[in-house]
Amino acid sequence: MSAHKALPNQTADGRIVILDFGSQYTQLIARRIREQNVYSEVHPFDTEISEVLADDVKGIVLSGGPSNISSDDALLLDRRVLESSIPILGICYGMQLIVEAFGGRICRAERHEYGSADLSILDADGLFRDIPDDGGSETPVWMSHGDGVDKLPPDFVAIGKTPNSPFAAIRHLSRPIIGVQFHPEVAHTPEGKGMLRNFLFEICKCKPTWTPVSFVEEQTKYIRELVGDGKVLCAASGGVDSTVVAELLTQAVGDNLVAIFVDNGLLRKAEVDEVKLLLGDRLGINLIVIDATERFLEALYGVSDPQKKRKIIGNLFIEVFEEAAESIGSCDFLAQGTLYPDVIESVSVKGPSALIKGHHNVWGLPERMNLKLIEPLRPLFKDEVRLIGRELGIPDQILKRQPFPGPGLAVRILGPITDEGLEVLRQADAIVRDEVSRTSLSSDLWQWFAVLLPVKSVGVMGDERTYENTIAIRVVESLDAMTADWARLPHDVLARMSSRIMNEVKGVNRVVYDISSKPPSTIEWE
Repeated sequence: MSAHKALPNQTADGRIVILDFGSQYTQLIARRIREQNVYSEVHPFDTEISEVLADDVKGIVLSGGPSNISSDDALLLDRRVLESSIPILGICYGMQLIVEAFGGRICRAERHEYGSADLSILDADGLFRDIPDDGGSETPVWMSHGDGVDKLPPDFVAIGKTPNSPFAAIRHLSRPIIGVQFHPEVAHTPEGKGMLRNFLFEICKCKPTWTPVSFVEEQTKYIRELVGDGKVLCAASGGVDSTVVAELLTQAVGDNLVAIFVDNGLLRKAEVDEVKLLLGDRLGINLIVIDATERFLEALYGVSDPQKKRKIIGNLFIEVFEEAAESIGSCDFLAQGTLYPDVIESVSVKGPSALIKGHHNVWGLPERMNLKLIEPLRPLFKDEVRLIGRELGIPDQILKRQPFPGPGLAVRILGPITDEGLEVLRQADAIVRDEVSRTSLSSDLWQWFAVLLPVKSVGVMGDERTYENTIAIRVVESLDAMTADWARLPHDVLARMSSRIMNEVKGVNRVVYDISSKPPSTIEWE
């Protein structure tokens, strides 16, 4: 039996449903709404209508997207959404859907708008109440569109315009339906948060009662009822997500939680000892360490394809956990620290978004497994999880640990995994981490690590020709891993990293620095 246990949503005071039409900013809309203490969920554009129009839905947001509304494969909206009495905010492509559905006309804009534009506000009420806050009538907004509104539908009026878009914001004369051609969710629209706040509280009449902590409190109650006297295995890695899950479940089911830490042979230097110290000794979590190094490395021998690596690792983790559950007895549940970004990147279920890469704890799981999954953090972003961790009393030493992928060094060695490659990468990675720890930079960084590339190059060491490995250093800044920018490390820090790696790690004669942002790159190389 394979089952992901759907946990209840904290929607006593209602929720906002975001219908995803493929925008790269869809998840950012959800974050911006949650920042206003209103619960929001992202759903595919073609979600079952009963879910979209449920009694607790206070508002609907139609996201942007890359589609052309006049094309044969345009993504369309169920007409019943627009016929409902629920307030609707259409953003970019979402606005164009509204215009088309109500009898207006969309055409290719004479001039595409990509980037900042000055919005002139024509109706300083509703969505634009107190916008801008300096009392003016113009505010910068971020545009990203090639199509535009050529003719408004009946019963709609313009409430905002830009030099290139006479209908940059519109509303229905009698119904709570609003469309904006720009993106209020991005930082480049400075007053965007205020606009979303007006939509939530002025138009949808939401109450600002949701927090990540209140969400998890509700989850905890449900888990306690679900598990009863049974036992729960928790996949522990020592990272923020799994540690928060383990502590949360400890509070929910007490000693019936057994945290399993699997040494898969793909860990960083001294990782096992560090996890034992932090989880077992520091937090007092019931922790069992299983050494499955030989098993994982044998299964991965000769495998180069990153998706195959993740699939193998995901299946082996489940096998190890199921064997542990059988040895413990009366264990039906497996808890893991899956987050929203894992789901978004792994499964094309949020509208037409593409599969970016298969995370081992989502896409890599076997179709059938004996343990039922409990994933209480699945709807949350990383920064929300850290807030919960602080509420649970987890020390900053754990909460500020940089994320480490479940497949470990397997996705930081490009190409086949070998004992030699693992040793080279462990040593290089330890140097990168050590050099960052010697600075005050870590509080501003998201991740910092080394990658072993399948590239050898000529070098000179001790007046002799060498033909050795290349190490890439990856350091990024981010809030939630949905987007990330490469860190502008001081040159002296990079110089020390490079010098130490080439002098202390046998088999490396070249070090490069990754200056790619996400998007278009991902944080991990595989």
